[in-house]
Amino acid sequence: MVSGSEFKKRLRARELLLGTMLAFFRNPKWVSSISNLNFDFVVIDSEHAPRDRGEISDLVSAFRNTNTVPIVRVPGVSSHHVTQAIDLGAAGVIIPYCETVEQVKSVVGAAKWNPLKGIALEKVMDNNDFPSLETKKYLENENKDVICIVGIESVFAVENLPKILEIQGIDAIFVGPNDLSISMGIPRDFSNPKYDQMLEKILSLCEEKSVPLMVHHQTVELQKKWIKKGVKFVLYTTDEKALNSTMRNEFNILREVGGFSDDEKFIEDIEVKI
Repeated sequence: MVSGSEFKKRLRARELLLGTMLAFFRNPKWVSSISNLNFDFVVIDSEHAPRDRGEISDLVSAFRNTNTVPIVRVPGVSSHHVTQAIDLGAAGVIIPYCETVEQVKSVVGAAKWNPLKGIALEKVMDNNDFPSLETKKYLENENKDVICIVGIESVFAVENLPKILEIQGIDAIFVGPNDLSISMGIPRDFSNPKYDQMLEKILSLCEEKSVPLMVHHQTVELQKKWIKKGVKFVLYTTDEKALNSTMRNEFNILREVGGFSDDEKFIEDIEVKI
């Protein structure tokens, strides 16, 4: 099992880390097959996927016996959801659609200083003021393996990103291209120069603070393009889309051999919410 601390060292060293989003598979029996693909990490989605706490716990526990690091995307900007995922055994969390400094302080504090809460946590995040030196040392050790990834997925979030990146405890920034492009007024138009400019701005701001950037693209060409630009924390496609794409392509080959026309092949793709 790879510890969260070791994973964060690899992040900071700018190693290429590859993973996918689990939106479809719910049974832990799938874990052995997924781990054989040699992903560095997986993101277990609980924002868009209908998973309960028990299912997340079972998946996380199964991945803990592999070299694939399990990260949970929590349902929303909530310190409660963050601590809940960590309590279930997640190595890390992605908190989607954060937009303000206050929101980020709340969720980062929950990840890095759990179980400190309320006014005591606010004092820590605002002034580095701990109940005692012993408490600080205890919590640093208790949460040293937690990976905290903040979702920046709107124009408003990007405007606040310079201030957000000043907050201590952020291990990486996550961008969901679907939400970001919709916020920009160019829904899913990932070839638009405005999209490139926005992502380049985010990447530049992250690089200034030595904070890794993760972008969840759905095509190999888009991922190749942004890996070349410096995005080394790569979240590619989803289990559902990969399964659909592979089976569709291979069965289309069989249909072609069998004499089916193009019109009779599977040609539709899954629209993935990211």
